[in-house]
Amino acid sequence: MLLKLASSSVGKKLLVGLTGIILVGFILGHMAGNLLVFMGPKAINEYGHMLHTMGHGMAVWVARAVIFCSIILHVVLTIQLTKQNRAARTERYGFEATQVATRSSRMMIVSGLTLLAFFIYHIMHFTVRAGSDFNSLTYDLDGVQVHNVYQMVINGFSVPAVSLFYIISMLFLSSHLSHGVASIPQTFGINTEATGPLFKKLGYAFAALILIGNCSIPIAIWLFGYGR
Repeated sequence: MLLKLASSSVGKKLLVGLTGIILVGFILGHMAGNLLVFMGPKAINEYGHMLHTMGHGMAVWVARAVIFCSIILHVVLTIQLTKQNRAARTERYGFEATQVATRSSRMMIVSGLTLLAFFIYHIMHFTVRAGSDFNSLTYDLDGVQVHNVYQMVINGFSVPAVSLFYIISMLFLSSHLSHGVASIPQTFGINTEATGPLFKKLGYAFAALILIGNCSIPIAIWLFGYGR
């Protein structure tokens, strides 16, 4: 059924909207969890321990699988829709008329692919912890030895290249969100001339919130030495 839905333009748009909602929810929740680093080691380590023990440790991996599949589906379908729209406009209006109309779509593809690469790197760095000593970091949480998420974040963002890549990725993410969030109501047919400007402002506001919230962590650690 999913394949049948994804084969039509309407179905693709709906799936792009649905995966967009999933990703927006994840991005907001992930940022809120990460900001616990400013409340000290216990707060974020309690949060990390809770995530990794839910559903006997399986819940977090199910969530990661859903997020990863949503990103893949979102990017692939967006590329397909952009190609279809570009071909339709070229046939109808000629090449010159498509340039402005597709600039935003092209940026969405570039930012989407960049964010996919960032997600994979982020998982390898902070989840799989490949090529690092993060697995040796422990914290005494009320007598229970748990992984020290707080120290992992501090150590990770103390590396200038890691912080810089993260900030650049957040700039791409905010660019993607400013357009994507405003497009979701249109996808589901609830956007009108009256509400369009409001949804556009909400898109910008949400993008700014995510950019400031996420970038505050590497900036505080890398540039101002927080936690070190």
